[in-house]
Amino acid sequence: MIRFLRSIVIIVTLSISLAEAQEMSLEERAKRATARWEARGLAHDYKGIHTKDGLIPGLYPIRATGVSTAMPREAAKDFLAALDADQRKKTMFPVEDDEWRKWMNRHLFFRQGVSLEEMDEEQREAAFELIRSSLSARGLELALDIMNLNWTLGEMTGNKFEEFNEWLYWITVMGEPSSDEPWGWQLDGHHLIINYFVMGDQVVMTPVFVGSEPVTARTGKYAGTTILQDEQNQGLALLRALNESQREAALLNAEKDGVNNLTEAFTDNVVLDYAGVAVSSFTDEQKSRLLNLIALYVGNMDDGHAKVKMDEVQNHLDDTYFAWIGGSDDDSVYYYRIHSPVILIEFDHQNPANLDHLYPPVPTREHIHSVVRTPNGNDYGKDLLRQHHEQHPH
Repeated sequence: MIRFLRSIVIIVTLSISLAEAQEMSLEERAKRATARWEARGLAHDYKGIHTKDGLIPGLYPIRATGVSTAMPREAAKDFLAALDADQRKKTMFPVEDDEWRKWMNRHLFFRQGVSLEEMDEEQREAAFELIRSSLSARGLELALDIMNLNWTLGEMTGNKFEEFNEWLYWITVMGEPSSDEPWGWQLDGHHLIINYFVMGDQVVMTPVFVGSEPVTARTGKYAGTTILQDEQNQGLALLRALNESQREAALLNAEKDGVNNLTEAFTDNVVLDYAGVAVSSFTDEQKSRLLNLIALYVGNMDDGHAKVKMDEVQNHLDDTYFAWIGGSDDDSVYYYRIHSPVILIEFDHQNPANLDHLYPPVPTREHIHSVVRTPNGNDYGKDLLRQHHEQHPH
């Protein structure tokens, strides 16, 4: 079932008149909004996030990692086997398909695949086993907490569970799960997107989008659930650990008055230059703090492949930059960015969206968006896939 935002948001998104909107069904409005997003976002072939100097070649060679991908492969096969024929047809796409790029962190979107809501209990358990087999325990907990907070948002908006609940997340599988051919899966829904590409024993788990509004459930079914507090607090602690000249270099703007994330949905080719303080100026203790912060994000994937990625990150540590927008007090709101040739992380306190009836229209700690990307052409494992096709023409 297609989920939708309030009609006034859709009207603005579609740039149509009120009279025209009133004549369309809600589903049609949602389809039109989705079509506009996709038309803009997919107007150009995938290139990858890069600086104005262009893509850096040779960063992602095909190689053996020594970390098995058997568990997600078998879990993907079991998940597909649990679906009926019509569901499998909706769920499976070629590994090269643009379906990879058609994700959306907003809850308004015409999504492909089969949602957790549509699945029976056996299918849902198979879906969760696929997610569980691919993520670390911490990553799985974060994913489930985001889903549960989406239910909390439904409670806080007048029990709008047709728009916000823990089952409104869709799974697609790209390619046939295989030990030697590339394949992958995607989880797509409000505030939670995971792209998981597999080739041999290599894994690329980006783009990843995690966030929530609210960030903490204070009442209701999932009271006590909270997310992204370590990412929030360790980011601030890193800024405070910088000396005066480093902090001055990191600070892009002391005032945070809106949304600052640059690499959310449909920004696969954004040109983004390095900004902020160079990590090459950090002390060993400061570098350790930064690596621990990066590990919070990378560590959402299974432990073995997280270590492979962290080794890659460390190899480019002196080419990394840390940037900051906002304040540095205990209750400040802020944005930070970690940017290297092989990883891009954004963390952003956002303005209220669906809880704008509860909060003023300024950034709040109760609405967080965070994105992890693989710049220079390897989001969705695209550079690995390119090399595979060069070596094995189809």
